[in-house]
Formats: sequence, C-alpha cells, structure tokens
Amino acid sequence: MALASPVVTKEPTSPAARQEMLPIYSVTPFTMLDFPGKTSCIIWISGCNMRCAYCHNPQIIKSIGRKDQEDVLAFLKKRQGLLEGVVVSGGEATLYPGLASFIQKIKNMGYAVKLDTNGLRPETVRTFIENRTLDYLALDYKAPPEKFKLVTGVEKYALFSRTLDLLCGQDVIPFEVRTTVHTQLLQEEDVSAIIRDLDDRGYQGTYYVQNYQAEGGCGILKNLGAQKRLLQCDQLAEPTGFDVAFRNF
Repeated sequence: MALASPVVTKEPTSPAARQEMLPIYSVTPFTMLDFPGKTSCIIWISGCNMRCAYCHNPQIIKSIGRKDQEDVLAFLKKRQGLLEGVVVSGGEATLYPGLASFIQKIKNMGYAVKLDTNGLRPETVRTFIENRTLDYLALDYKAPPEKFKLVTGVEKYALFSRTLDLLCGQDVIPFEVRTTVHTQLLQEEDVSAIIRDLDDRGYQGTYYVQNYQAEGGCGILKNLGAQKRLLQCDQLAEPTGFDVAFRNF
C-alpha cells in the first residue's frame, strides 16, 4: 500500500517532551485488511531493532523524519465515527517510552487499537496486558532460534520467546502469530519447527504463513534475490491446537 509522505518537525527541547515523542513516519488513512473486522488507518513508526533481509519498509526503519503527533491526533478526531480502529505499525513502535500514552489518547477517542510488533520488548507487552490497553496484537515469529540471527540480524530470540510465552499465557488481548517466508532463508522444516513450537506453548489462534513479496522480486536491506520457489505448504507439520492460514501464495 502507498504511504503518505513524512513531515519533518522540530526536535522537542525538553527531556520530558523527547521522552513522550514518537517518530511517526506517516499515516495510511484507510485500510480494511490490517485490523480483522474493522475499518482502520495505519500509523507508521520509524526505527527498528531488527534488520530483516526481506524488510518491505526500509524507508520507515531508517527514517528520522517525524509527523507531528498532534496533527495525527487531529486527523483521528476528524475520523471519529468513520473509522473503527487504528493500527500502530512500523518499524517497531515498542522501542519508544511514549507509545503507551499515545495509544491511550487514541483509545480515549473511542478507537480500537492493534499493535504490530516483533516481540523484542516483552516488558512493554506485559504492561499492555496488565493495563488491558490493546484490542488486538500481531506478533511476527521471524524464524526458529537457530535461524533467528540469519533472518533478523540480531541474536535476541530469547526476548521474542518471552513475549510469545506472555501472550500465550493470557486471555486479555486477542493476538495472531505470523511468519513471512522467503525460501532463501526459511524452508519447510523451519516453518514446521515454528508450528511445533506454537503447539508446545499452547497457542490457540491462527498462525499465518506469509509469502514474501516485493516489487522487483528482490530483497531491500540485504542482497536477497528473488525466490526460486515457493514454500510447499502441504509439506508443513500439522498443528493440533490451532489453524494455519496462508497469505500471498
């Protein structure tokens, strides 16, 4: 989907203001695909603590451009009654201390809020669970532990694992788990390992396996070529406690 152009604003001078500020890259004003069952907009947050080879938003994760929060809140105020939900995506929004207060302002307008996250900030997710802040969460399960650094560029599977355990052990926030697959990085046995791990943790939602897609068929952050084959979905392990669905195949 097309992203709006970023608007650069002046850096706030007070430490408190900087702490609360979110580096908002842009706003997609309407989507029916990104928040299950709700008409929504997407707020894109700059910056990320991963460097995935197949990232489709490099302009967002590398950007220092910021769209003024008050302008975004004013936009949301005008859309009250027209939109049902707000998706906070990125990049990785949980990097920033100001996320919780920003989401609360959105909730106070009557919107449902969905968060997309890579799971590397388990304590932030714990706080959202304890405060019942979110209405939906999408967690990216990038790769099994032995391939986590290859796919994400970081050795932080343990942090992701803590987040997944937190989510599987609660019934406050509905959530989904999803994996984007480029067959140069992940094979059928890797996705099967993820399915078995989700079963072991008692996951009960839908697990989405997403085929990598990009304009030109090549990776963006690294030299990742076009896929030579698609994942063979009928060769994956069969889960016992949840469903598997496929996107973009």
